Amino acid sequence: MLDEEIQPRDLTAGGHTPPQRTIGAAEADNSAPAALTRQGPAQPAWLGPVLIVGIVLAALNLRPAITSLGALFEETREGLGMSGTVAGLITSVPALCFAVFGVTAPRLSRRFGPAAVVCAGMAAVAAGMLIRPFASNAAGFLAASALALAGIAVTNVLLPVIVKRWFPEKVGTMTGLYSMALAAGTSLAAAATVPMTEALGGSWRTGLLMWGLLAVLAALLWLPLARASRREERAEAAAGASAASAGSPRAAAGAGVVRSRTAWALACYFGLQATGAYITMGWLPQIFRDAGVSASTAGVLLAVTMVMGVPLAFVIPGLAGRMKNQGAIAVTLGVFGLTGYLGLYFAPAAGAWAWALLLGVSNCSFPLVITLIGLRAKTPAGVVRLSAFAQSTGYLLSIPGPLLIGALYQHSGGWDLPLALMAGILVPQIALGVLAGRDRTIEDECGMRD
Repeated sequence: MLDEEIQPRDLTAGGHTPPQRTIGAAEADNSAPAALTRQGPAQPAWLGPVLIVGIVLAALNLRPAITSLGALFEETREGLGMSGTVAGLITSVPALCFAVFGVTAPRLSRRFGPAAVVCAGMAAVAAGMLIRPFASNAAGFLAASALALAGIAVTNVLLPVIVKRWFPEKVGTMTGLYSMALAAGTSLAAAATVPMTEALGGSWRTGLLMWGLLAVLAALLWLPLARASRREERAEAAAGASAASAGSPRAAAGAGVVRSRTAWALACYFGLQATGAYITMGWLPQIFRDAGVSASTAGVLLAVTMVMGVPLAFVIPGLAGRMKNQGAIAVTLGVFGLTGYLGLYFAPAAGAWAWALLLGVSNCSFPLVITLIGLRAKTPAGVVRLSAFAQSTGYLLSIPGPLLIGALYQHSGGWDLPLALMAGILVPQIALGVLAGRDRTIEDECGMRD
């Protein structure tokens, strides 16, 4: 398992003790002194492998609630009698929920521990996705969707924290693993929902319901991890460690995250890359169709763009984790995006497959920024605050983008202005990626102590 057995030492968000590991022979000489200074309750052998599977399953569930609905949106609108206004509201709800509920993750993590909150998040995703197909009106459907999205929001924030705590020397590799699972879940739900719905009788309710079962599986798998967290907390309390942990400087790490220039660079970079991703998912097929590409081919081109994220979501975090400065990756991804948008501007149909591939590469800014969140803070407490700040602020920034593109398209009657704006967004995104990729931490910038 990643050439070493990982054994979690402290699962509480405010704790200051790094993960306890069994040191392999290859690193014993260099790592043994530091590792032997940490003592704690023995952890069950199953915990490390189950944690890896749990991270992958949680990541698989972070987007099907959105992309499965997108595949059946027309049928859902007709079935519930949604007006155009309500339908527009539902399409904007994900980013809003990610921003609003994501900020609650640090407090919940300090109170219950990150593993328990992720377990509850998966339970919320399962409940929301199982309830909403039975809604009889748009309001009930929207409420159930918001429940699922709230669970996704807190899990979004806490997965980088769990990776930082339990795999501190494998941040790039583990971030790549769950980023790849997230991209796979996104693509799978978009591609398989309609065929699966047809195979199960053609009802949109059944098609949406089936994805809730995947969330149930994830919630069940996280139950033993949450229980292990509680046992750890009780053991530390008995030893008097919890009081020391609660009062340590690390518990407050990240409290001044808003004073960090790197944190703001990460938040704005996150927001701009999310804007580009939402614009691509929402408008790319229409761009191709307006250029004369058939509807079926336009759908396949979007799938190609999304599928590109699966292998690259694993490669990019691993590469970023081995570099001291990740700005070069941000520049490279931005150049791919600029080339793709220029291609859409000058020859949208002639080079459609090339532009779809280039934009698919560019959209892999998401696994990069998630990796940067884990690298730009020293402690799990710092990561949880940085993750909540960057993601919540970023998702808020991303809300107007797709709406503005739609307004420009409607006003101008073509794609020249919208494509110019899409390309223009990438310029500050590249600059912010260079700033966020510098080798520094929010603790150093804000004068925090370890």
